[in-house]
Amino acid sequence: MATMIVPGATGNTNLGTARFDSGFARACSTDMQSCVTTGAQERNVLTPETAAVAQPPAARPTKELSGADWVEKFPGSKSVDDLAPVFKESVTSFLAAVKAAGGRVSIAATYRPPERAYMMHYAWEISTGKIRADRVPAMAGVNIEWDHGTTQKSKNAASAMVSGFGMQHRAALASRHTERKAIDMNITGMNGKSMLNKEGTSVKIGGAGDLHAVGATYGVIKLVTDPPHWSEDGD
Repeated sequence: MATMIVPGATGNTNLGTARFDSGFARACSTDMQSCVTTGAQERNVLTPETAAVAQPPAARPTKELSGADWVEKFPGSKSVDDLAPVFKESVTSFLAAVKAAGGRVSIAATYRPPERAYMMHYAWEISTGKIRADRVPAMAGVNIEWDHGTTQKSKNAASAMVSGFGMQHRAALASRHTERKAIDMNITGMNGKSMLNKEGTSVKIGGAGDLHAVGATYGVIKLVTDPPHWSEDGD
């Protein structure tokens, strides 16, 4: 038996409603303001909470095969302005001293988004045979399919990415680049010139070591095993 609640019925003393236990309580006559069913029937009412549960799961994003086209996605920066504030100030001062001495600077990279670091890292690993394409862990937001069905096809696609990235060394998943504390750059035209270090002392540049030493006074440290790489701590 269902219970029908009729708002405003005569004789009701509970907030202007009357209750009738009847087998016909599920139907409402046209002269009633409103009615609802209670009891067993309420279990079938679709609430916002149950409606959310009832929604079908979202479709998984379609993955795209790896290859050179991915190089343009999740772009990195070449701007000093995208570095962390303290390191940005150090680099700006160092480069100003280089240019004042007549040197030239070509910047290849500063900030590298984690998604780009992920692609660079695993493109290198697959192309060099360090990991199988079907063993690469996924990264949220990067819908790349590394596995082309065969080892050689997967390696070829990864190699195309390595070439597109201009990589000469293995990229770390997390590095000073992803922390905004590194810069890849090439400094030329300094041999035989003199420049000021941070203390204001003039230093004649007779080779790369002299330039590295001056950079260190500004807080820009050279990683000698990676030709273009400078960072806040040499890492």
